[in-house]
Amino acid sequence: MPKFLIEASYTAEGLKGLQKDKASGRVAALTKAVQSLGGTLEFMHFALGKDDVIIVVDLPDAGAAAALGTAASASGLVRTSTTALLTAAEMDQALTRSPAYRGPGQ
Repeated sequence: MPKFLIEASYTAEGLKGLQKDKASGRVAALTKAVQSLGGTLEFMHFALGKDDVIIVVDLPDAGAAAALGTAASASGLVRTSTTALLTAAEMDQALTRSPAYRGPGQ
C-alpha cells in the first residue's frame, strides 16, 4: 500500500482544539479517519518547528490521501502538505523509464 508523509500546522483555533482534545485524542481521531479510507496510521509525532505534526500513513491511493488532506484543511483548523513516499524498489523501477522530456532551451 502506498505511503504518504503528511506535515501539518495548526491554526490558533486548531491549537485550542488540541488543548481540549489532547494529543491522544487527535491520534485517535486521525486513526479513525485513515481507517475510514481503508488505510493505516504508521505514526503521528508532534513536533517543534515549522510543522506541529509529522504523520506517515498507508493509504490505498493518492485519491485517498487527497481526501484526507482536503478534509483536514477544509476544517480551517489545520494546514497540511502531503508527499507521496517511494520505496527503493519503486524508485529503481522509475529510473528504468525513459520519458520523452526536453529541458527548457535544449
